[in-house]
Amino acid sequence: MTRKQKRLAVIAGALVFLGGATTLTFYALGQRTSYFYMPSDLSAKPVEPGQRIRLGGLVEKGSIQRGQGTEVAFAVTDQEKTIKVVYNGLLPDLFREEQGVITEGAFDPAGNFVADSVLAKHDETYMPKEVADSLKEKGVWQEKDGG
Repeated sequence: MTRKQKRLAVIAGALVFLGGATTLTFYALGQRTSYFYMPSDLSAKPVEPGQRIRLGGLVEKGSIQRGQGTEVAFAVTDQEKTIKVVYNGLLPDLFREEQGVITEGAFDPAGNFVADSVLAKHDETYMPKEVADSLKEKGVWQEKDGG
């Protein structure tokens, strides 16, 4: 092999390696993608069981049910549709009825949304941006003074 051929072989090998690494990186990132949905979005475009999503809306009044240990069931609504959520873990301190919430998880084969994390608003004027934008579009949520 001449020097020129060796150099081309090294460059070609490096390009193949970089292409493979890039492909694997994008594949891995695609697997961690968690799309945001409101309850009415899910009735229009259902997701497959096991697909990770972020479900946002308001905690429906009167829907919080405590189970054994840290198990909690509640409903997330956008005032049009409601989805039951099951969560096993500690809820944020400010989690309560009629407040904005985002849950991350997936639907099980039976159609129940099983959350593995629950995010609640952190003060009186905050509403998660995705939730606030979706609720504003539907005319359900209005900003308070100074918010």
